[in-house]
Amino acid sequence: MGPTAFNSPVRLAAYGCLTTFGDTASTHRALVNGERALRQLPVLGREGGDPAPLALCPGRSLDEAAPPNWLPFVRQLAARLPSDGWGSPRRPVYVTSSNFGVGSLYAFRRTHDPSHLAYGTPSACVEWLRHELGWGPNVTTFSHACVSAHLGLLQASRIVSAGLADEALVFSFDFLSPFVAGGFHSLKILNADFPAPYADRPTGSIGLGDGAAFAILTTEEKGDFCIAAQSVHNEMHHFTANQADGAGFAACIRPIITATADRRVWLKGHGTGTLEAGRLEAGALGQAFRGAPLVSWKGSLGHTLGSCGAVELAIAAESMRTGQVPGTIGTRPPVFLDAVACETFSHAPYDAVVCTSNAFGGAHAALLLTPAPC
Repeated sequence: MGPTAFNSPVRLAAYGCLTTFGDTASTHRALVNGERALRQLPVLGREGGDPAPLALCPGRSLDEAAPPNWLPFVRQLAARLPSDGWGSPRRPVYVTSSNFGVGSLYAFRRTHDPSHLAYGTPSACVEWLRHELGWGPNVTTFSHACVSAHLGLLQASRIVSAGLADEALVFSFDFLSPFVAGGFHSLKILNADFPAPYADRPTGSIGLGDGAAFAILTTEEKGDFCIAAQSVHNEMHHFTANQADGAGFAACIRPIITATADRRVWLKGHGTGTLEAGRLEAGALGQAFRGAPLVSWKGSLGHTLGSCGAVELAIAAESMRTGQVPGTIGTRPPVFLDAVACETFSHAPYDAVVCTSNAFGGAHAALLLTPAPC
C-alpha cells in the first residue's frame, strides 16, 4: 500500500490523555520536568518473571480482573469529553487499540474463570465498553499495532471533511497485562534496561506503559489546532522488520514534507528505543526536516502501543498550547541524529509539529498539527 495524504484540514476540537502521571496537563508537566514513569516490575505480574520497565496507572495491578481493572481509568477519561451523544449517526466513534481485552483472554487461560470471556476479544470488549460509557451503536473499531490511533484519526477526518458527521470521536486505550508484557519480553526488546530513544548504544530496549486518549475532530470553528495533513504507508515487507534502507519511513513522510512548506516544525517521533528502527526513523526525519528538533517521550511513559498516536498527539497539542516541548527523557549522546533534543525546549520558534508512529511489519503513519485556523 502506497502513501496516502489527506490534505483537507480538520479542527482538533478537543483532546485529552491519561497516563501513569495522570491527565494531559499532569503528564505534560511531568515530562517537562524530566520525570520518568517507568519502573522495574515483574514482567508476569503476580507470577513473577524478570524485572522490566513498565508504567502502570496508579493502583492498577498488571494482573487482570473481571470486569477489567482498567475500566475506572477509561471511565475517568470518558468523563472529560466535553459533550455527549456519541455513537449517533452524526457523531460517530472510532475506537482504536492493539490490546483491547487480550489481558482478559490470558486471565481466562490461567484461571479458567469464564467471567473473563466477556472482554476477551476486540468485538466483545468494544461492545461491552460502548454500553458502559453510554454510547450509541455508530462505533467502528481500528486495530493495526502501533499505528492504530492514526488510522482512527484518518477515518474520522475523512468523515467530517465529507460532511457525513458534525463531529467524530477517536477514543484509544491500551492497558498492560502479563500477556502483553511477556510477549514483548520474549522478543528481547523488553529487557532489564530502560529505553533510550535514538541513543546510539550497543543494546536497544523499550518500556511499556498504560495509556488512553481521545481526540474530537470537526470542520466547525472549534478548538485551537488543526490536523492539516495525514499520511499512512505500509511496506508489507516482513512480520516485524522494516526495509533495511529505510524507504518505508521516507515514503510515509513525503506527503507531509509538502504540507510543511513555509512551516517551522519540530518532530514528535515514534522513538521506542530499539536500535534499527530508531536509526532508520531518525535518518529519514533528519533528511526530510533538516535541523528540526526530534523528541520521543517513550523513555518516560513507555510505549503505549496502539494508543501511542493519540496519547502523544494530546501531549504535542499541550506542548504547543503551553509553549514548552518536553525533551527525550532517558537519552544522552551519542545519538543517531544531532537534532535529537534531550532537554525541554521552547515552542516559540516553531509553528507546527510533525507527529509520527511506526508499527510491526513496516506500517507507518504521520500527521501535521498546526494552530487554527489552518
